[in-house]
Amino acid sequence: MPKVAVYNTEGKQVGEIDLKDEIFGAEVNQPLLHQAVQVYLANQRQGTQSTKTRAEVRGGGRKPWRQKGTGRARQGSIRSPQWTGGGVVFAPKPRDYSQRLPKKMRRQAMLSALSSKAANNEIMVLDSLVMDQPKTAFISAMLKNLNVDKKALIVVKGGDEVVAKSARNIPGVKTAFAGSLNVYDILKYDTFLITRDAVQEVEEVYGK
Repeated sequence: MPKVAVYNTEGKQVGEIDLKDEIFGAEVNQPLLHQAVQVYLANQRQGTQSTKTRAEVRGGGRKPWRQKGTGRARQGSIRSPQWTGGGVVFAPKPRDYSQRLPKKMRRQAMLSALSSKAANNEIMVLDSLVMDQPKTAFISAMLKNLNVDKKALIVVKGGDEVVAKSARNIPGVKTAFAGSLNVYDILKYDTFLITRDAVQEVEEVYGK
């Protein structure tokens, strides 16, 4: 059972916490992590790119010059792809890039991501993170006290918008809710900073 130190916002260790083996000590499936990241990134694509083919470009209805006798290459339209202002060959059109990952694979990918963080000692647990109003300076000071100088993902219990607003202006820092984590964010950020109550929520959501 992985054991992780618990810190307060001043950077002092106040205890330890045992993380569940089935969630933070599972076998890491690298191919599945790669697939989960690919699916996530594909689902972020809007697929709204669109350019015009030669059939859609305005103009070009008249042959620019006669077929023979000019000494120039034969041309049928000034809207052919080789002309400036012409249509695009194999023009990209709006399409749906979304992919689907089965539920069991999604869960296993999440367990692999969390377990990889635990195995690499990249998880830090906060005793509590309570704020009355958004204050970026408080989060910045907390990260400094914890010696977090790289990209950090702060995970809090669902619905804590105050912390999210406080951290959104800090470069390299993102806030996520325990019930809506994704594999991409977990792997992208170097430090996985999670509150004690968020750990319980994660274990409830992804536990068997």
